[in-house]
Amino acid sequence: MVRRPVAWVVAVVLLAEAFGIAALNWLLGVMVDRQNMSLAGLDPDKMALSSKVGGVLFGLYFALCALVALLVAVRDRAPAGFGRVLLISVAVVHGLLGAFAWGLVGWTAFLFMVVVLALIVLLLMTYDRQGGPAPAPAGGTPGDGDGGPGGDPAPAPVPAPDPAPEPQDDVPPAPVTPPAPTTP
Repeated sequence: MVRRPVAWVVAVVLLAEAFGIAALNWLLGVMVDRQNMSLAGLDPDKMALSSKVGGVLFGLYFALCALVALLVAVRDRAPAGFGRVLLISVAVVHGLLGAFAWGLVGWTAFLFMVVVLALIVLLLMTYDRQGGPAPAPAGGTPGDGDGGPGGDPAPAPVPAPDPAPEPQDDVPPAPVTPPAPTTP
């Protein structure tokens, strides 16, 4: 199956991106601080600090998403709840970063972002909603509740549903109206 390897690859890539983003923003903050640059009268110390803090927060976000992907790989179950929301949000972030990378950096950065986006979407789509393999069909094997050795007593038979009531001839059918057009 392709599910677990994809989850492992996504976890490794997101963790590498977490360190890369944090290091890049930290480096930019150090450069602003050392050059004492100002942008439109903003305080250079605050610009440097905000770059460092933003890089650390963005790196922690990617690291948390990598942790979710790692848990998916280890457990071999679909992400649920907050983890699924995190993976969807990081997919959206990679789509936006890919769009910006095309214009600012070039097509190679765009291609990297699109590949990571595809891996995250593949991770989200390869797991079904139940989060595991399909349940085995019931009955037929010893010990599966058929009253055989080591099994539970046989389950009670399920009664057949009542047949559908016949339509009455004296009730006219409801009128069917076509859907209204939605565009002018």
